[in-house]
Amino acid sequence: MSDYRHLIGGELVAASRTMESVDPSTGEAWARVPSGGPAEAEAAVAAAAAAFPAWAALPALARAHHLRKVSEILGRHAEELARLETRDNGRILRDTLRRDLPGMAFLWQLAAGQCLDAVTGDTVILGPDTLGLTRREPYGVVVCIIPWNSPISTFSAKAAYALAAGNTVVVKPAEQASASVLRLGELLAEVFPPGVLNIVGGLGEEVGDALVRHRDVAKISLTGSTETGRAITRASADALKPMTFELGGKSPNIVFPDADLDAATQGVTVNSIYTGNAGQVCVAGSRILIHRSIWDEMLGRIRDACAGLVLGDPQDLRTTMGPIVSAGQFERVTSYLELAAKEGARLVFGGRSGAEVVPELPGGYWVEPTLYATEDNGLRVCQEEIFGPVAVALPFDSDEEALAIADDSPYGLAAGVWTRDLGRAHRFVRDLRSGTVWVNTYRQMPPGLPFGGVKDSGYGHDSVLEFTREKAAIIQI
Repeated sequence: MSDYRHLIGGELVAASRTMESVDPSTGEAWARVPSGGPAEAEAAVAAAAAAFPAWAALPALARAHHLRKVSEILGRHAEELARLETRDNGRILRDTLRRDLPGMAFLWQLAAGQCLDAVTGDTVILGPDTLGLTRREPYGVVVCIIPWNSPISTFSAKAAYALAAGNTVVVKPAEQASASVLRLGELLAEVFPPGVLNIVGGLGEEVGDALVRHRDVAKISLTGSTETGRAITRASADALKPMTFELGGKSPNIVFPDADLDAATQGVTVNSIYTGNAGQVCVAGSRILIHRSIWDEMLGRIRDACAGLVLGDPQDLRTTMGPIVSAGQFERVTSYLELAAKEGARLVFGGRSGAEVVPELPGGYWVEPTLYATEDNGLRVCQEEIFGPVAVALPFDSDEEALAIADDSPYGLAAGVWTRDLGRAHRFVRDLRSGTVWVNTYRQMPPGLPFGGVKDSGYGHDSVLEFTREKAAIIQI
């Protein structure tokens, strides 16, 4: 099996303990990844703290030069990294190779171009003898905790902007899928001065907990579950660290009768919940709200669209939906299939799991695309994040009812609206309690626009300016 190491202080550090990484399409272990603890967390934070003064003092254009090197490496090693990530978390190669890696190579270039923003302030004439000015300063050591569903993408969105702002970084990848980020760490070991970028593998309750509690960590950025966000808040409460949380979602995807129904069908299925990583995405449109006048037609269209999905080997470019990431997540998703039946939701299609879904890969964690229908948005399958290819359709009769159902959720990460009515589109953008609202599209997340949530979906977003704090100065002449 392949072996991976931590990156600490510019050195690739062999793991004192390891754990197995499992290919979710087969259920078989294929790699050993490090399982760090408090000692590795201490070493990584110490290295980052020691490297911070020189990195922060580096001219912005010099920092940009390092970031552009990362972009070049992502371009040269795109296929290797994409295949590693696909093997590790089951997200189909079509997504990781054709979309994720090219997009992240561009993001590092974009972050390099924004290095100057981190050192740009304002001046205010306070009076004939008094000048006010602001300056932006990096926080210091930033801990970035990333999920398993898009490791390199989330690593890039956090680390690139944090480094551009002059911070040093410790990255903690998810234990379920850390190989691609650890391999990227090997490739980047010589790109940055020692200690500027550190990557430590391990369990959240061990190395992750030690990192967020560390006295020298100045800021935390997490993409993960709402439960993890609460745990980190409790663990770091004594230190009052600033945090950016992009957490869970139960996003509504609302279809009106005047919509382009061909586009809407695509938007509520393969662009939303029945995705290449099997609905394991925070913005998954897992509540499909359909106007009653087109209810039967849309259910038929959704069924037909899902009939064309190809489940199988995620390394095969013909595959359009992959497996669930792990045995634990598989058990969670399938438990909701049982719960939906108990709650009285009507099964529209799907509902099968396990070996019968992909017989040629019987050891994989497979759940077929599944849709339930109900008029009760209070069901647990309508209120709780499932994080799998399981959606619930709900009918509505008016704009007001659609908005009420959409906002009747503890989450507020994203929403979709399908309509040709420009006035309605603007009203829903204004009134939906969501961090992002897509109109006649879904799951477009271009760099340069903020991405974050409200309510239990978190707060803040990753950007160069978010990784700086402003200081004011008043100068009397």
